[in-house]
Amino acid sequence: MIALFLIFLAATVTCLVTGHSLLWALLLGLSLFFALGLKRGYSVKRLWAMAWKKGKDALIVVPVFLMIGTVTALWRASGTISFFLYYGLRGISPPLFVLVAFVLSALLSFALGTSYGVCGTAGVVLMTLARSGGVSIPLTAGAVLSGAYFGDRCSPMSSCATLVAACTGTELYHNVREMLKTVAVPTALTLGFYAALSIRNPIAAVDGAVLSALSADFSLRWPVLIPAAVMLLLPLFRVPVKWAMAASAAAAFLLAVLLQHLSVWAALRAAVLGYAPARPELAAILSGGGLVSMLTAGGVVFITSLYSGILEGIDALKSTEASAEKLASRLGLFPATAIVSTLIVMIFCNQSVMVLLDEQLLSKSYADRGATRTELALDIANSGVTIAGLVPWSIAVSVPLQMLGAGSSAIPFAALLYLIPLCYLVTKRCFFPTRHRSSSGV
Repeated sequence: MIALFLIFLAATVTCLVTGHSLLWALLLGLSLFFALGLKRGYSVKRLWAMAWKKGKDALIVVPVFLMIGTVTALWRASGTISFFLYYGLRGISPPLFVLVAFVLSALLSFALGTSYGVCGTAGVVLMTLARSGGVSIPLTAGAVLSGAYFGDRCSPMSSCATLVAACTGTELYHNVREMLKTVAVPTALTLGFYAALSIRNPIAAVDGAVLSALSADFSLRWPVLIPAAVMLLLPLFRVPVKWAMAASAAAAFLLAVLLQHLSVWAALRAAVLGYAPARPELAAILSGGGLVSMLTAGGVVFITSLYSGILEGIDALKSTEASAEKLASRLGLFPATAIVSTLIVMIFCNQSVMVLLDEQLLSKSYADRGATRTELALDIANSGVTIAGLVPWSIAVSVPLQMLGAGSSAIPFAALLYLIPLCYLVTKRCFFPTRHRSSSGV
């Protein structure tokens, strides 16, 4: 069993180092764990039934992933993202550059729900400004990374938040509301941290070339905010996430055609293959999105669901589950979740695998202590989801840093990623006071 995990880990590292898709390592892992099941005497039919038990749950999430790719491309084409960039960059005051970098990234990440999307759009612009204006590259990259993870963790558009809700059997919008409560204190501390460092690291000047290109290529009137407003307001009326996304995509599509004067074909092509602006200076910061861009993410979730079903069915993780239970008994639920999540991310370098295995390894510990599924969802979101951004070889941070053109020296400046788990460790009792009067688990 250990040998199989080592082979799987080696394949994962090889894919990361060589730039090959992580899907190849996951497919190898699926084959290895399927072979382990055969060796233990299970039939092919039985093993497939185990895999499909988890895989069919993932198929509920995958269409949402594909919709996220469609929405982000159409927001680019409709001018929605350009509006945020244009007015965000115009509002930059030299002594507050780093603080604005965090705030702008956080707002965009909550709207888009993706750290990759933020780092590949606003992040690229902000890093260009930092280089030309003499601001610390690691500090700026850390601020962008913190902002990007704000929405990656708790946006209703986030594929990670969607996966956490699906795996724990909880309601996405309820989780989002609770996660916004738990992020209030660390966000306030993060704002203070970047405000102090901004004053000590002012930008020399803000280059107006990007602003000119945005205003020349896009109509940036208030209607371009409609797709974002639809995405934020419909959930208040309990509209399911997939329908809210569909409505937002439809609004963005109409704006791209009617206001930005794209042809219907060009808008449809952007929705599927991603948006690609004609102007070279904008291509580097606005290109991307599209249904196709999320196929890999959907494949990762589906394949990891299949092999997690096999591992659960053949009791391959029984000893690991027992170790997790010992941690929960000695340290409490949240510390145990944080440790287990960190180890999974360090081994598998992937948030999706971490979410799936966390639920599998820890759900019994939570149930035995009378903890709700919502508590499990919040504990995962406030530990593993953010801690993944602190493991240098995890794709959750290595890919965004590559987009930003920064190294791992930026990680110490990603203040929000540290503060979320630390603050939650201290304040968790405020969110689950009833259970903690009768339980010693934190």
